[in-house]
Order: sequence, then C-alpha cells, then structure tokens
Amino acid sequence: MTYVGRFAPSPTGPLHFGSLLAALASYLDARAHGGRWLLRIEDLDPPREQPGASNSFPPTLEAFGLYWDDELSLQSERTDLYQDALNRLLKQGDAYPCGCSRKEIQQRTGGIVYDRYCHLYPGTKDEGPAAIRVHCPGQPVRFLDLIQGEQSFDLQQSSGDFVVLRKDGLFAYQLAVVVDDYLQGITHIVRGSDLLPETPKQIHLQDQLEFPTPRYAHIPVAANADGQKLSKQTFAKALDTERPVPQLFAALEFLNQQPDPALSDASVEELLKWAVTNWKMDQVTPRLQQLWRD
Repeated sequence: MTYVGRFAPSPTGPLHFGSLLAALASYLDARAHGGRWLLRIEDLDPPREQPGASNSFPPTLEAFGLYWDDELSLQSERTDLYQDALNRLLKQGDAYPCGCSRKEIQQRTGGIVYDRYCHLYPGTKDEGPAAIRVHCPGQPVRFLDLIQGEQSFDLQQSSGDFVVLRKDGLFAYQLAVVVDDYLQGITHIVRGSDLLPETPKQIHLQDQLEFPTPRYAHIPVAANADGQKLSKQTFAKALDTERPVPQLFAALEFLNQQPDPALSDASVEELLKWAVTNWKMDQVTPRLQQLWRD
C-alpha cells in the first residue's frame, strides 16, 4: 500500500504553532514512509473564514520547508461530490431530514445529544428548512489510534444522530472530509487530538459509504497556561515565516523527537532532513493536550 497523508487546515485564521504541529507530524510520517503528502484547504464554512487566510497557507508552509505533492485542493470546488454521497446515504435509508433546532433539542432532552425526534416521528417537522442527519450505530465504534491507543465511542450516547448537511445548505465537515479522504486515496491521517471525538463519526460514514478506513494518529494539541487549545479564538500568534527554524525545532521538541541542540543553527532543509530520518511516532506522548509556552 502506498502511503498517502495530508494536512487539511480550515481558513479561520493564519497558521499558528498548533497548526505547525499537525502539519509537521503528518509531513514527517508521510516522508518517513516514502509516501505522498497532500494539502487540502477545508473552506466549506464561509461565515467562519477569515479573508486572505487560504491564500496565506501555501507560502507559510513553503517558508517552513513543508512542500506538498500534487495540486492544492479546495473543498469549495467539490460540493457536487458531497451531494452525490449525501444522495447515496438518503437512498440507502441511512440519513433523514431533521428540522429540530439546538434550542428545541435542549428543551426536550436537557442536553445536546439528539433524541431522534424526526426519525421517530416522521412528518412532524416538515415546516421550514431542514438539516440532514445520519443514523448512528447501535454499538460502539472501536479503532486503534497509533498514538492514543485503543479507542471506543458510543455515538448514541455522545452525540446522537449527527448532521451531514446543515439547515443553511452547507455540507458538514464530517461528510466532506470522508469523501475527500476517499477520493484522494488517503491511507494515514495524523492530526490534533481535538479531532479524536470526530473520528468515530467519520469511520461510521466510511462504513455506510463502503469506503476504506485510513489509519489514524492523534497528536496532543498545544494548550496555553489556561488549558485552552491554541486557536484563533484563544489569540494564538501567527507563525513567523522569517524565523522558521526555531519554531520547527520547538515543534520537534513538543513531539518528543529529541532533536540535537546543534540543529538549532541548522537550515530548514537540514533540520527537516534530520527529522524525517529520525521520525519516531512511538515517541510522541499519548496525551490529549500538552502545555505550550511561547
């Protein structure tokens, strides 16, 4: 099997240290296996996107020596393919329309787990716009994470039937990422542990659509002193493209790759060459988050 990995950021803001960790770990694992590494921009949620963010991603990655294979892909150019997958789920009876709002779910259940109201009582919510939800399996979804170990999620207890098409007509992340990973032949997904709870939903969709399941590995996310994941919302600083080596070195230390201190004076190319040759995923600490002090 030819290894194919990917980095798939959303354009909600500039790339920051947390983004670098996911990009670097996925890049190193792909290159260490002699595989391909793809860049996909997940631009399916215009209300959350920051103007210019998508255009900043390629030059930022290039400044850090992270060059991708093939052409950059945009999810916004693939909506017909997501519609085809959605039609298949509906035809199979694996998905159904739902007009329930979050407020209504909260009032009925006292929580956020969907109670299958529109599935149990079809035709009672046919007024106004509807989302499309996917039936959750009746048994736990289990998989082996290459960093975090054995995982088991009961989707009926954690989320209930989840949305694959929003009321506003936008495709949900879960469906788009599953279709893209299949069409691009992705075999391994290395990303932040904040997406670990989304993995069983994606595996369930892969099963329904008869797509192969990639191997998953979730690195710890970088958190600030308050325990918050680095993100645009927590005011994470954008990567400094003028000083890539110190940030790459810090990322390697965060990933517990133990770079030689002498490499702090290396070029980007020299540092990445060492990192690919010495990449050891089993040294990445199996925790969900890790403190990062800039």
